[in-house]
Amino acid sequence: MSFLAVYESHFTKHLTQTQFEAFRILLWLLTVHKQVRIERLAACFPLPILYQSRRKHIQRFLVLSALAIPRFWFPVIKAIICKEFKTGSRLIIKIDRTQWKDKNVFMVAVIWKKRALPIYWTLLGKRGASRLSEQQALIQPVLCLLKNYELVILGDREFHSVKLAYWLKQKSKKQKLFFAFRQKQGTNQKKDDEDYQTFSQLGMKPGMKMFLTGVSVTKNKGFGNFNVGAYWKRKYKGKQEKEPWFILTNLDSLSEVLKVYRARAGIEAMFKDCKTGGYNWEGSKANNKRLNSLILLIAIAYTATSLKGKTFRQTNQGKYIARLTEKSRCDRRHSNFWIGLYGSLWIHAWEFCSDFISIMMSNNPQKLNNYKKGLQAMSIIDKTA
Repeated sequence: MSFLAVYESHFTKHLTQTQFEAFRILLWLLTVHKQVRIERLAACFPLPILYQSRRKHIQRFLVLSALAIPRFWFPVIKAIICKEFKTGSRLIIKIDRTQWKDKNVFMVAVIWKKRALPIYWTLLGKRGASRLSEQQALIQPVLCLLKNYELVILGDREFHSVKLAYWLKQKSKKQKLFFAFRQKQGTNQKKDDEDYQTFSQLGMKPGMKMFLTGVSVTKNKGFGNFNVGAYWKRKYKGKQEKEPWFILTNLDSLSEVLKVYRARAGIEAMFKDCKTGGYNWEGSKANNKRLNSLILLIAIAYTATSLKGKTFRQTNQGKYIARLTEKSRCDRRHSNFWIGLYGSLWIHAWEFCSDFISIMMSNNPQKLNNYKKGLQAMSIIDKTA
């Protein structure tokens, strides 16, 4: 059963029938054309009216109040998380930003199968890093949405603020909540009555690990003590990390800190999928209101496509979509998103070119058995798409 079929009753509660059909068409266009520019979407939108009228139709759709993230998306992503993760289990939540030109997207996502699924986002009305108040405003709704799970919030050096860590530590008194924020080397720290010193003064060298407990971080008072995991990856395959990690946390062991922090790359991979690897969202020139709705459509399309890819793998049809393994690689060659995206495009191509393909198959009767297996695979993929 398709993603839209599963959640149709939810989406149709917020959209009229005409709006829902426009919603379905836009998701299809995102998948097939991998473009978010309104001009490109309008050029391909198959409504038999003038181009300028199609463009305005899409623009009006993108400013609908019904597309508010908490109402339109939260129930769906919550249901997906409940299906993919056991209630009460640990979720790794990553906060991060991506920006291009004057657009600055601040997002929180759940790490899932070496990728991430978008939960909530906002557009910052400026370039550069977010403020504490903006970080709290982004995280708070997610804490409420996922209150039945144990959460670990991850952040890179942009989110090194001890104030954010302290705010989460206070929240953890009522909810199972952990954090791991990478710190800058020049951050001051001390234990008990010792003198302050920066992290860079700890004498870390490649291959070294260290776990500090009950540490005061920064010279500002009133934030209490934290744990700090320090790690400098040793040289591997001729590559050397420029500097060590210093991770502010309330987790209890270095192994646990390193395990969760390594998962942070999932959101970076997701951003790449949404940009040049998938939907080319950095090509959008829409204003912030419409861009926010376009990101919502991308979040839905990306999540649906990733879940499709997972299903395609489970039905053992992935080999018909991509080369899954290589002798020189120990990990998977393609993500669930990639498999889901190009599996769908394979089916669309068959539907468009079926007459030509029939001629090609008839000219190669010696391969008939292989064609039959491929057609069966197409049928299975089409039913699960």
